[in-house]
Amino acid sequence: MRFVVTGGGTGGHIYPALAIARGILARYPEARVLYIGREGGLEAELVPRANLPFYAIPAAGLKRSLTLRNLLVFWQATRGILLARKILAGFKPQVVVGTGGYVCGPVVLAAVMMGIPTMIHEQNALPGLTNRLLARFVNQVALTFEEARKYMPRRARIKVTGLPVRPEIMGWQKDEARRAMGLPENARLILSFGGSQGARTINRAMIEVLKHFYNRDGVYFLHVTGPRHYKEFCQQMGEAGLSRPENGNIILVPYLDEMPRAMAAADLAICRAGAATLSELTAVGLPAILVPYPHATGNHQEYNARSLEREGAALVIRDQDLTGPVLCEKLTRLLERPAELEAMARVSRRLGRPRALEEIVEIISELARQ
Repeated sequence: MRFVVTGGGTGGHIYPALAIARGILARYPEARVLYIGREGGLEAELVPRANLPFYAIPAAGLKRSLTLRNLLVFWQATRGILLARKILAGFKPQVVVGTGGYVCGPVVLAAVMMGIPTMIHEQNALPGLTNRLLARFVNQVALTFEEARKYMPRRARIKVTGLPVRPEIMGWQKDEARRAMGLPENARLILSFGGSQGARTINRAMIEVLKHFYNRDGVYFLHVTGPRHYKEFCQQMGEAGLSRPENGNIILVPYLDEMPRAMAAADLAICRAGAATLSELTAVGLPAILVPYPHATGNHQEYNARSLEREGAALVIRDQDLTGPVLCEKLTRLLERPAELEAMARVSRRLGRPRALEEIVEIISELARQ
């Protein structure tokens, strides 16, 4: 059996595509999976590391205003479709799967034109432009958030599957993780982070939080600054009177390799609202205070965060509204109302889809049988 996956531009498109590729190979060990990405894109670096064959085609995104550059984009799209058709004709896949990004359009459209079964997966609550356009033509649309359905064409065949999460996320039980971290039995653990590179806005607010809760009985903090911000954060802690970062009830690290263990052990997260992060939080039933990244395309992180907030699994603070006192107030309220925190955890767990990858691969299998 042969399958093609495509998606690119950002990790938000590439990592789900790689997860789907791994899921296909786990189901069909003898299958061949080809990844088609964009020339010069991040995928050209990440996909070979995953030991998948990689082909690159030209692709670029339309400007929303009238510009001569859009003529070049249409030319590249036409070239991309023609080259994708050539690649697909030679590889002869049973199914083509797209996860978004500029490159996804030419590849999936080429497959549609050739009569090859197609599926797209949308990661965010506010779908990207490429996936909204492709949804009119593909055989199946898979969504991470139910909220995204209203942005899709009415005739689209849609299933809410969730987003594939790393297998390690489900590898820890709460009690086991807390013992491994040496936490007291009844203490609360607050996990705060801003993504792999950190977030200066969250870091600034956390200085005030850590000062407010320093050496407070019954509550511990694990804060991940991001490698670029660690030295600056330690200096700011010293200026705030917190002389040693790993002191009392504070654990401070630049980067956290053991994020799955920390998520399992934690009682509350303070973080951004990328689709992958929210999928992992809900998979383990971890409530959160979410601070959406304000410069995400189409402000999609806020749409993601509001989706969880409406269900009762999270609180949302906009990046421009985040200050130390505001975060302290939200956090203090939750810690003083354990029943509310537990209710948020139950909702988060209900929203989680730890079997997302299995559901997606099952859809692909059905398309292949057709």
